[in-house]
Amino acid sequence: MPPDAKGTSPPDPAGGDEARALYEELTDDLLYDPAVGRATMMGYPCVRLAGRFLASYDVKAGHLVVKLPHQRVNELVEKGDGDAFSPAGKVFREWVSIPTADRQLWQSLLAEAIDFARHGPPG
Repeated sequence: MPPDAKGTSPPDPAGGDEARALYEELTDDLLYDPAVGRATMMGYPCVRLAGRFLASYDVKAGHLVVKLPHQRVNELVEKGDGDAFSPAGKVFREWVSIPTADRQLWQSLLAEAIDFARHGPPG
């Protein structure tokens, strides 16, 4: 008789487990700053700086999602490093979804997101 598969998840083809672990590790590193904390955004785990959203993890796609200046989002999309973030079909101009779980890229983008949250437009 085959083992009961109840309670197990099918493997995530996007590498979600590894990507999620990378997201958790890199965002844990941001928590040294008391202004940075964990929250949820649209049901997804996210981090905020002094109440401003700066990054999230798209659990369905296994992507890092970061808030950056609109021009920077366009650059990342044009280079092929990111995709427009458009949950339910609505494009969020200052958010980009990063499909490749690349430690160096994600660290760099998280640093940019923190800078944007600190010095960017209010909201």
